[in-house]
Amino acid sequence: MPFYRDFIYPRLVDMLGDPPPIQKIRQQIIPLAEGNVLEIGAGSGANFPHYDSTRVSKLYALEPNLGMIRLAERRAHRTKLHIEFLDLPGERIPLEDGSIDTVVSTFTLCTIPGIVEAIQGISRILRPDGKLIFFELGLSPDAIIQCWQKRLEPIHRRLFQGLYLTRDIPSLFKEGGFQIEQLEQGYLAQFPKSLSYCWWGIAIPPAREQQDH
Repeated sequence: MPFYRDFIYPRLVDMLGDPPPIQKIRQQIIPLAEGNVLEIGAGSGANFPHYDSTRVSKLYALEPNLGMIRLAERRAHRTKLHIEFLDLPGERIPLEDGSIDTVVSTFTLCTIPGIVEAIQGISRILRPDGKLIFFELGLSPDAIIQCWQKRLEPIHRRLFQGLYLTRDIPSLFKEGGFQIEQLEQGYLAQFPKSLSYCWWGIAIPPAREQQDH
C-alpha cells in the first residue's frame, strides 16, 4: 500500500511517536552523539532538535521512506546541523568502513526486517573507538506481557510497517559482538505495556574490544 506507506504512516508516526516520556530520554542520550554521526531510520527527524551542533561534524540521516524524509527535511532546516539524507534501508549502509564516530538508532532496530545485517553494517562503519547510541522497543521481561506482545505483533507489523514487539535488542547486540557500556530499561507507560517496554543506552563495537586485548 504505497499511499499508506508514503503519506499516512509518516504522519501517524510523527503525531504519535514522540510523547513526553520518549522526548525526555531523547534529551538525555542524543546530545552524546559526536563527530561524524549516522542515524539509522531517521524517520521524521524527531531526534534532530536534540543533537549538539557544536559536537556533530556531519549527520548522515538514513531513511528509506520518502514521506518521512519530506517531514525530516522541514525539521532539518530549523537546525544548524550539516545533514545528508540517504534514502536506503538500514541493512544497506552506503558508507566506508570505520568512517563513523557515532551511530544513533531510536525505534529502528525494532522495525527493521534484517536486523542481523543491520548490526553487522553498524559494526563495519563504526570507528574502533566509536559508539552506538540506542533507544529501542522490545520484549518485556514479564511473561503475561510477552503473551500479549506475541498476540499483537502481527497487527503492529502491518500497522507500523514492520514493528516487532518480541525482539530482545540487547541480546542481539551481544550476539553481534557489541559490548553494552550503558543500559537502562523499563516501561515508559503503564498502558499498553505491550508497546512501552524499552531499552536505551550505549554499546561499543567489537573492534574496540579486540584492540583492548
